[in-house]
Amino acid sequence: MSTIPSPNDMHASLLEAVQVYFDALYFCDTQKLNFVFDQSASLFDADEGKLFVEPIDSFSKDVGGRESPASKNQAREDEILLIDWLSPISATVKVRLRAHDNVFVDHLGFVKTENGWKIVSKIWHLERLLNEDSTA
Repeated sequence: MSTIPSPNDMHASLLEAVQVYFDALYFCDTQKLNFVFDQSASLFDADEGKLFVEPIDSFSKDVGGRESPASKNQAREDEILLIDWLSPISATVKVRLRAHDNVFVDHLGFVKTENGWKIVSKIWHLERLLNEDSTA
C-alpha cells in the first residue's frame, strides 16, 4: 500500500533539495550539483540581450573550476523568495544567492522523480554586482 506524502513532507523534501543547490554553489561541489539537477536539465539566461542556453554538464564543469565562496570564508547569502506549487510533484522556486561579488536571482524548475526532487530547468539573472568592499 502506497502512502501519499503530506503537504508538510512534500514541502520539507523540496526545501532539502533547494539547500543542496545552495550548498553545491557555495562549496562549488559538483557531486551535489549533479545530484540535485536532472541530467537532461538546461540553464537559461538573457542578460546580454540574447538567449544563452547551457546544458547541466557544461555548467557543472564551470562550477567545478571556480574558487568557492566557502574557500574565501564568504558569509552565506542565499534565500528562498517564492515557492509556486504547480502540482504535488512540480514546483518553481525563486531564489537569490551571492557568489563572491555577484548576486543572482534564479527560477528553478523542480520535478519530483523516483530519486527525489530534481531541478529540470534554471533561468538565472545577474541581479547586481557588489564592489569588493561591500558586505550587502
